[in-house]
Amino acid sequence: MARDLKLLIAGEWTEGTGDDHYEISSPVTGEHIYSVPKASQQDIDRAVAAAREATEEMRHWTAFERADMCLRIYDLWQPRVDEVARILTLEQGKPLQAESIDDIEESGDYFQIAAEDVKRLSGEYIPTTERNRRMFTVHRPVGVWAAITPWNFPVMIPMEYVGPGLATGNALIVKPPEFTSWALLEMAQVFEEAGVPKGAISIIPGAGDIGEALVTHQGIDAIGFTGSSPTGARIVSQMGLKRSIMEMSGNGPTIVTEDADIVKAAEAAVYGAYYNAGQVCVATERLIVLDEVHDEFVEASIKAADVVKLGDPFDEHTNMGPLNNEATAAKMDRHVADARDRGAEVLMGGGRAIGHPTELYYEFTIIDDVPEDSMVSQEESFGPVLPILRARDDEDAVGVANRTRLGLQAAVFTNDLTKAFYYADRIRSGTVIVNDSTDTWETFQPFGGAAGTDTGWGRQRIEEFTDLQTIVFSLRED
Repeated sequence: MARDLKLLIAGEWTEGTGDDHYEISSPVTGEHIYSVPKASQQDIDRAVAAAREATEEMRHWTAFERADMCLRIYDLWQPRVDEVARILTLEQGKPLQAESIDDIEESGDYFQIAAEDVKRLSGEYIPTTERNRRMFTVHRPVGVWAAITPWNFPVMIPMEYVGPGLATGNALIVKPPEFTSWALLEMAQVFEEAGVPKGAISIIPGAGDIGEALVTHQGIDAIGFTGSSPTGARIVSQMGLKRSIMEMSGNGPTIVTEDADIVKAAEAAVYGAYYNAGQVCVATERLIVLDEVHDEFVEASIKAADVVKLGDPFDEHTNMGPLNNEATAAKMDRHVADARDRGAEVLMGGGRAIGHPTELYYEFTIIDDVPEDSMVSQEESFGPVLPILRARDDEDAVGVANRTRLGLQAAVFTNDLTKAFYYADRIRSGTVIVNDSTDTWETFQPFGGAAGTDTGWGRQRIEEFTDLQTIVFSLRED
């Protein structure tokens, strides 16, 4: 039975004042699963006003008080994991046992991490040229943030903003996509229970017009965005002088050298292409294989793909569910067709799977001899595809890897330490992973990009939510 959801505005669950609703169907079953109100400008104004009051309150709390609040959220989060994970699977499509439970559980970890980090967020005592002068720095909250978040991790990515944001005394208005907002709204009940001030968190699902209203709002101090590069570029052009954290598209290369463990490389590449049906910014988007080991790698990757089980994401044996939306599936169709037209060979898959409740179930796809100028090489496919490109030698491989504006995360497979550093020194990427999938990250690691894709994560993220204030004392001279 479909649910009627409400917006979370200024600490209250409300239908809002808009005159329309979004009607949402599941990518898993095709059935209508919920409706959610479309917010009006009045709703947005109310959320911003309440956020400004909340951050003015929290800025005077001690770091330990804010840390305690985050730990209360973490404790309340854990008992809800299984229930919310089932909602996540239904609305997003990722497998329940293989992904959704871990996804929701890890989302709560950001509050524990933020609680630890903020207690160690100290300023600096600065030497001065005058004997009677003392100078030091402190961190202050930026203010009100609008966090515009994507559909591939509709609970985890918002919490990557909310955790450090609350810990440092900021208020946040989160705008998830309207078609993946149920799990987030369900879990948001913990904020009131944890004693988060009214207005410190508002959740307003919606399409691009809601995001634009937040980005251009004069009461918003900063923007957090995770999503595609075209959308990110549009946000940057609209937001003026607001502070921002921007995490955008990736097109991560995985390079397989002649001395690599080919079986391990193939298994890691396949995993990086099918996890969350390839709908990850650090997915295996391009496989650059040196000519000397190309044939061996192709054979190993086809064998490794036997592990992929596409099907009902509520089935415990399934490890790849449907794509989330038609736009992503249509992009996969275009990329596969373009690769074929340019002479590439589809070795496996290449189309929508039949016999499933919706047309969003896509076959795991391996494409060989992919031209560098093809769509599947130049753009972020965001689907379960493993495009294999050739390289003559190490220098050629670096060139292919760097001919992109999407340098988020890369991987290199080699058993030569010198060669590993050769690639790490030359690849333009925020992270270079040696002998593991590009689809690898930890909640503590700095996660940044090169070539216009991101600003930092990890311990650095807590600092992103603060303004650095310098305080100077002129003392009485003896």
